[in-house]
Amino acid sequence: MKILKYILVFAAIWLPAESIFSHPEENPEENLTAATAAPDTIVVLNKADFLAKVYNYEKHPQEWVYEGKLPCIIDFYADWCGPCRKVAPVLKALAAEYKGKLIIYKIDVDREKELARLFGVSSIPMYLFIPEKDKPQTSVGAMPRESFEKVIKEFLLKDSE
Repeated sequence: MKILKYILVFAAIWLPAESIFSHPEENPEENLTAATAAPDTIVVLNKADFLAKVYNYEKHPQEWVYEGKLPCIIDFYADWCGPCRKVAPVLKALAAEYKGKLIIYKIDVDREKELARLFGVSSIPMYLFIPEKDKPQTSVGAMPRESFEKVIKEFLLKDSE
């Protein structure tokens, strides 16, 4: 009976800890990079991808030069952030709905500290909305789907409709 008790205690401690400390690289869907993702999925950016696909601040430190071909949303997030996890399905649905019209990226602020500092990320989730030809705008805090759709239609895609 004591052995069963120890097994149950161990399982009660180990299973929740395993889910808390799991990393996105263990989930292949969460570890899509700019090179491996389909156009209707959310892409996790590292610094090299960011420089190539969004903004090369090393090459253009004094001016904003968007490197992308479609407007984009960048979600600055962390795995431990509850509001970030809550908004993730909304962003995934928007990526599918606006496939071919805009791209949704994610940047893990714990892994990409330089990018987080570059944009002054002090609270997450934070979103960077980047149109093709205008300056980017930011928003801090979880947003409902309706707010994302408004920004997409009125700011990101306003010139394409």
